[in-house]
Amino acid sequence: MSAPVRTSLLDAQAIGRALHRMALEIVALAGGTERLVLVGIQRRGVELAERIGVLLRREHGADVQHGALDITLYRDDLNEIGPRPVIGETRLPHELDGKVIVIVDDVLFTGRTIRAALDQIADFGRPARIGLAVLIDRGGRELPIQADIVGERVPARPGDRVDVLLAEVDGRDAVELVRGSAA
Repeated sequence: MSAPVRTSLLDAQAIGRALHRMALEIVALAGGTERLVLVGIQRRGVELAERIGVLLRREHGADVQHGALDITLYRDDLNEIGPRPVIGETRLPHELDGKVIVIVDDVLFTGRTIRAALDQIADFGRPARIGLAVLIDRGGRELPIQADIVGERVPARPGDRVDVLLAEVDGRDAVELVRGSAA
C-alpha cells in the first residue's frame, strides 16, 4: 500500500474568509444575535465557535453566548472506544430554553457526532431552534443530518480523511485532504 497523499485545501486566509461568511449566515439563521448561542463540539468546533464569536463581536458589537460540548458519553459506539474514554469539558449557558443554538463543528461526515450533540443538548433544555454550522462538509452521511451553514464542501472518498488544523490546537491554520489513509 502506498503512503497517504496530503493535499492542501484551505490556508489560513481561506479559513478566515469562510468563517467570516459563516458568521454572517449564522446571524441570518438566528434572526439576529439576541437569542443566539454558539456551541462548539470538542475539540476544534470549540475553537471555531470562539472565532465566530469574535467576528460577531467585531462586526455586530454583540457579545454572543457560547459553550462547548463533549459528546463522548453520547456516542453510539461508546462500547467500542475502550473502558476509559477521555472526557472533555461540556460547558453550556445556564438557560437554553427559547434560545437559538448553532452547533459548530470542524468536519461533517457521517452525522453521528451531530446526532450525539443533539441528544446532549436535549438533556440541558429546549431551544427554540438548533442549527448546524460546519467548516467542512465532506459528504458520506450515514444519518439524515445536513448542515445549515457550510464553509466549504469537499468531496472525499470513503478511505480519505479531512484534517482541520487550527493555530490554537495545532500551531497553524489549514485544511488538508489525506487520500489513502485509514479514516
